[in-house]
Amino acid sequence: MEIYLFIGCIGIFTGFISGLLGIGGGIMMAPLLLYVPPLIGLEPLSMRIVAGLTIVMGLLGCLSGGLTHRKFAFMSDKLSAYMGASIFIAALAGGASARFVSNETLLFIFACLAFVAAILMVAPIKNDIERPNANDLEFCKTRALTAATGVGLLGGLVGQGGSFILIPLMTTYVKVPTRIAIGSNLAIVFLSSLAAFIGKAITGQIEWILAISIVLTVLPAASVGGHVSRKVPVKRLRKLLAVVIGLAAIRMWGSLLF
Repeated sequence: MEIYLFIGCIGIFTGFISGLLGIGGGIMMAPLLLYVPPLIGLEPLSMRIVAGLTIVMGLLGCLSGGLTHRKFAFMSDKLSAYMGASIFIAALAGGASARFVSNETLLFIFACLAFVAAILMVAPIKNDIERPNANDLEFCKTRALTAATGVGLLGGLVGQGGSFILIPLMTTYVKVPTRIAIGSNLAIVFLSSLAAFIGKAITGQIEWILAISIVLTVLPAASVGGHVSRKVPVKRLRKLLAVVIGLAAIRMWGSLLF
């Protein structure tokens, strides 16, 4: 019973952050599930179980948080479809090519990019609209394609979703308002999460009994996070994203050095 309560608490926390900041949440859930249980007297979870629970969380968090942001007109269907298709195809190509490249080298590059992304989130952006309307969004398709393809390819190679890097690229390179980048990113990541979920589900890599705690907590928590995100000033959202991205980069460096 204790493990279900623990997973439920983690689901509430990561689901809320997912809806608040527009990221998949797996980058936070995985280390919490791996390292915290032994510290509080619970049996450690295997990497296979953690990976299965993480993809369930990512899928549900993106779905619930994305629908909430869409209701507030902070999700661009056009941008989501365009970048989602690009990142999906690129991630598949990256995953298939992973055996030809050193994972440590790629993870090093990914960690460096994460630090750069954290810095980009702190840098001020001119004319970042507090209440943009995604239905009126105009964006450069070439830049959107380049950003999504690059993140998808590298993410597929190293086994990372990359949503925490995609948001800074969307705001600084594609020139998308922060709120629309957060809302649309959830839809973009949903597509890649769905593919990974199907793959793990049909190969028996998901512990469905443990996943019940994820289902019951992540859906409402991500929805609440999406509602709170609407009320938080854009500058504060960008600072929070910078912290989360920085922590993700530190975690990657940790996995490389230890």
